Amino acid sequence: MPASQPSNFDTDVIIMGGGPIGLTAACALAHHGVDFRIFESRTEPKPYSRANNLWARPQELLASIGIRDAIAEKAYAITKVNTFLNGRPVDPIAIAEVASPFGPVLYSGQDVIETTLGEQIEANGGRLERGRKVVSFQQDDEGVSVDVVSVDGDGNASGDPEPLRCRYLVGADGGAGFVRRELGLDFEPEKLPNCMNRQLDAKLSWRRSTDHDHLWFFYYPRGFCGVLPVWGGYHRLFFLADDTGIPDRDPTLEEMQAIAREVTEDETLTLTDPIWLTHSRFQHGVSPHYRKDRVFLVGDAGHMTLPAGGQGMNAGLHDAVGLAWRLATVLQGRAEPVLLDSYDTERGGEHQRLDKQQVQGFQNSVYRGRLKDAAVTIAAAVRPDIGSLLQGTDDLQQLTVAYPTSPLNKDGFGTLQRLLHRDALKPGDRAPDAPVIAADGTSTTLFQHIYNPDGRTFGWALLAFDGRQRDALADLRQAVDEVRGWDLVRPRLVLGAAVAEAAAPLALSDLDGEAHAAYGIGSSPALVLIRPDGHIAFRGLADQLEALGAYCQKVFGPAAG
Repeated sequence: MPASQPSNFDTDVIIMGGGPIGLTAACALAHHGVDFRIFESRTEPKPYSRANNLWARPQELLASIGIRDAIAEKAYAITKVNTFLNGRPVDPIAIAEVASPFGPVLYSGQDVIETTLGEQIEANGGRLERGRKVVSFQQDDEGVSVDVVSVDGDGNASGDPEPLRCRYLVGADGGAGFVRRELGLDFEPEKLPNCMNRQLDAKLSWRRSTDHDHLWFFYYPRGFCGVLPVWGGYHRLFFLADDTGIPDRDPTLEEMQAIAREVTEDETLTLTDPIWLTHSRFQHGVSPHYRKDRVFLVGDAGHMTLPAGGQGMNAGLHDAVGLAWRLATVLQGRAEPVLLDSYDTERGGEHQRLDKQQVQGFQNSVYRGRLKDAAVTIAAAVRPDIGSLLQGTDDLQQLTVAYPTSPLNKDGFGTLQRLLHRDALKPGDRAPDAPVIAADGTSTTLFQHIYNPDGRTFGWALLAFDGRQRDALADLRQAVDEVRGWDLVRPRLVLGAAVAEAAAPLALSDLDGEAHAAYGIGSSPALVLIRPDGHIAFRGLADQLEALGAYCQKVFGPAAG
């Protein structure tokens, strides 16, 4: 480190940006006991709802840091998606019927979500510092030196910059991407031609339900329309369409009502009390990396997403939660460099995948053309999932987000074992929930033991399955002994046949085999190590103790004596 560079720190982490993703990162750091400061240049919250939906997997992540329920209190729970293709209804999607405790999709509003998250930060002793902006930063081997200025409501700076020192900097400053550009990680967005979105939030009256538990999507010859609830009794109507003949300006209420009546084929549809009328065009792109040394990108700071499927903000929530537990572990000196290295590989790779998915969604919804439109109409007669496929994905709920190439993955199965366990979940996959029975006979689920095991906010859960073999306990006990030197690893015996002794680690009964089936565990006792964010890190047979120990040493360092 240069001799002139101070080594003292004002805080562990500085977050630049107080939108939903920056605020979630702050909540996650607070949950893990990390000292932080968060700055937002806006002096007031954004007045409009903007991004407004939370899918099942992001809800699982928000629940893991204790803030999901607060958001759910001011959100509508969506259970069904209705889709119309050129006026013809296709099979509705029972969106809530997924293998997650949070199947109903939450629809709220970005303004409401931001306010709720700010309240959660204050409840934990922190605060969002509004009217403050990072204007420069410089990193070295030990930390990051940051200059922060005060700004007024118009963004004008006043006074001298305040120098601050932190160990890590998180760029959550949205699409403007100051942090991204300063890191040399900017990208040239690709513009989508001949397409415009016109949108409003207003009170809706029509002949369909106005209950706030449904979504409606209408595919019509020139584009794609969505009708979605917004917190406070409003609905959002948007029209992604060919821009031929459409004025390049914000629409009027009368124009929106006219196109809504035409597309929904409901001449009684009436829109009143609009609170937001806007129009936009679309471009997309992804930063080549999400980390450079001690500076990280989260959410829109690293990507420019298309609105197909409402995936953008949800992807950013994965970023925020996934980065926070890594930083917390490293700041406590309990992990090797591979832990932070994995963030860029995982989240950068996922954003690249999502970008391609979003483009496909636009091809299906806006750029269909007559031939594709006819093909989709035929397919709708035989594919009940056509509604989700039109969105460019068969997993709107993000439950299949996985990290197959993560440096945190280790597969202890050999070629033969992989063939014999084809249904078993792989390293990088999301660890599913399943019902089990606690030692006192009460019903519980695996999620209760995967996230925050024994109150350890960034603990790792080792699920030791007996493979429904009564004589498996000896191998499982040895596996527990193998990880004893790493107290972040919390063992759980999942027993389909064996009976644990009173002195054994926490044992969960799985006599009905539901947990074994959820993980694809057959008749061979097996070990599954799960990360704090609920993704599988290691799998192997129960007697592969050396591989398990080597993995823990790679990630956590030498075992305690």
